Amino acid sequence: MHSELSVMRLETERLVIRPYIESDLMESFELMQNPELFRYMDLSVLPLEAYKGLFNWLMNSYNTPFDKSFKYSFAIRSKGTGAFIGWCGVGVLDFSAPDKELYYLIGRDYWGNGYATEAANAMSAYAFDIIGLDRLYAKADIRNAASLRIFEKLGFVFDRVLSGLTGDYKDCNGELLHVLTKERFIERKVI
Repeated sequence: MHSELSVMRLETERLVIRPYIESDLMESFELMQNPELFRYMDLSVLPLEAYKGLFNWLMNSYNTPFDKSFKYSFAIRSKGTGAFIGWCGVGVLDFSAPDKELYYLIGRDYWGNGYATEAANAMSAYAFDIIGLDRLYAKADIRNAASLRIFEKLGFVFDRVLSGLTGDYKDCNGELLHVLTKERFIERKVI
């Protein structure tokens, strides 16, 4: 594991964000079984064996150093109960490498509590302060009002409507791409 990631542990008022460990597998898998989570995403429910492959890939990604084309995802747990409530991460924006994007997902049972905003804020700070990024992107389906509100709260500004993407990325066409600079993140109002 990359040395910075081996000590990575973000704590917010209500959350702990840290690299996945083997014992997260089943809780993470169970959380990802609700198809409602993927309403605005090009993802779907995976069977256990396929999810194990994805989970192993996620854990192996921690070996990629910050100066390479990384894609990190981290477990989000409730500080109060220890419950696995979702994931967040930062990594290469595949259709616009080497740009990096912020991403997150909160389990359906935990929607409406501000956890996504709290986790995305902590992850953005980590991307700027520890990874050393100067700019961070985030994208969302135009119908995903919750994510668009999160982008606004964090200080992201609209960049463009994605279009002209082909192949593996064609499903992103029509999504709204937003950008946040380190300077704007520092200057924004504290959440």
